[in-house]
This record gives sequence, C-alpha cells and structure tokens, in this order.
Amino acid sequence: MRKHLADEENRRAQAAIVREAAQRKSDADKNLFQRAAGQVQRMPSHGRVHHVPDPPAPIPAQRQLDDQRVMHESISDEFDASTLLEVDDAMSFRRPGIGIDVARKLRKGQWSIQSEIDLHGLRREDAREALAGFLREAVRQGLRCVRIVHGKGLGSPGKTPVLKGKVHSWLVQKNEVLAFVQARADEGGAGAVVVLLKPS
Repeated sequence: MRKHLADEENRRAQAAIVREAAQRKSDADKNLFQRAAGQVQRMPSHGRVHHVPDPPAPIPAQRQLDDQRVMHESISDEFDASTLLEVDDAMSFRRPGIGIDVARKLRKGQWSIQSEIDLHGLRREDAREALAGFLREAVRQGLRCVRIVHGKGLGSPGKTPVLKGKVHSWLVQKNEVLAFVQARADEGGAGAVVVLLKPS
C-alpha cells in the first residue's frame, strides 16, 4: 500500500514537472517575436492619406450585348422608305433640314469618298448587320462620306436588285445618315449609293 502511494506521488510530481516545462515553452514561444524585435514604438503619423486603388475596369460584356441588340433593332426590314425618297432618276434622300445643294454635291462627287463596303453576295440579315457595323465604325472614325455597294441584282432571280431597296430603307432609319444619292457611273452607278454622315 505504501509502495502504491509512493508511486502515485511520484507520478504526480513527474506530471507537474512536464506541465511546468510545457508552460515555459509556451511562454517562450509567445515572447519569441518580442525578444527577436526588441523594444518597439509606434511610428509618428506621416500625414499622408492612403487611397484605395481603383479596381480594374470590368469587361463591358453587357454593353457589348446591348450594342448587338441595338444594332439588330435599329434597322428594320418592315420600314417603308419609299415615301421618304425623292422621286428622281437617282432615288436620293435628304434628312429634314439638309439643303438640296448637299444632295447635288454628293451626286457630282464633290465629297471625297473615305471608305466603302461591298454587300455583294451577302444574305439580307448578314448585309443588314454588316451595314450597321460599318456605319457605326465610320462614325467613330469621324468619316463623313462613304460608299455602299449593294449591287444591281443581275445575278438575282428576275434580275431585280434584292438589296438595293433594303439598303435605302436601312439608311433612312439611321440617324447618323444625313443624305444619300445613287453613285455616279464611275463609282458604281445604280449598284451603289454615296452616303453623307453626320460629323462625329
């Protein structure tokens, strides 16, 4: 019995020693940084303001989708432009407020053609999208006079120009188009139109 009590006392003493060593090690770990860095003091205020950096610009995915939707909706195949076209041999168009001399100068080639698009061989939907994109880019570049080749319809059934009327209709619906006339013979004649755009 005495031996048992002595062993128990021994175990308790050993456990106390182990606990004390563990506590010393824990305290030493806690104070390790303070011992390594030494005495520290708060730095005086420098008076500068820390600005949060601007976040990176997001990818304008929604704007791209909106642009595509607007492009699809901005020119309709259901619009009848014939009532807005001047009935003459060149089938010209002038937006209200644009003088007749503008169309005359376009017809005489007094405006320098800065760019052109050829819609030959495109299906109607593809031609409409290509035309809308071309006009949008021309306005962004600050172009004033462009040519649009729609063809004379010689390869179409019945030899009738499919895109000609559509192009006229689409152009009338675009606010950036101030006027257009049929191109001169050396610029495509009945197979093209010369378009005057608003200044950007």
